[in-house]
Amino acid sequence: MAAVELILLQRVEKLGQMGDVVKVKPGYARNFLLPEKKAIRANKTNLERFEQQRAQLEAQNLKRREEAERVAERVGGLSVVVIRQAGESGSLYGSVTPRDISDACTAAGLTVNRQQVVLEHPIKLLGLTKVRVVLHPEVSITVTANVARSPEEAEKQARGERVGQAAEEEEAVDEAEMFEAAGEGEQPDV
Repeated sequence: MAAVELILLQRVEKLGQMGDVVKVKPGYARNFLLPEKKAIRANKTNLERFEQQRAQLEAQNLKRREEAERVAERVGGLSVVVIRQAGESGSLYGSVTPRDISDACTAAGLTVNRQQVVLEHPIKLLGLTKVRVVLHPEVSITVTANVARSPEEAEKQARGERVGQAAEEEEAVDEAEMFEAAGEGEQPDV
């Protein structure tokens, strides 16, 4: 299929800036850019209408960006806790989704929807994970997702302590070192 020409009404990551005329695949235009009002079809009428409204659109974009920057300053370094069931090895019995992160952020006082949460890959292990939240096409913040089995475990992870199987392995190594130090091979009475 032939590419579709569109005029971008706002900055779109990895595509272009406001006002750029871009060629994209028809499905991307039909299913994302046009319904989300991020672009309009590039024809003579729309080009003229865009040029007339350009100053107004840029002013609206600037206002939204400044608002997003203020929010980013207020909630910079936000950390959210997501409680999930997991196996002994620390593997989750599912995964943490963008909806889970957005719900946790909303509970922490930052209202975001799941489309604003960018996960490079699903979170399938316990621990701390950095997640990008896009507040505006030009403003994003990093939120730390603390995935744990319980609130107590989340507190330990936040302090930097190891939990789960890794902590048990460390304890086993510590006990082995203690046995060796106690008598070079003799096992102390426990």
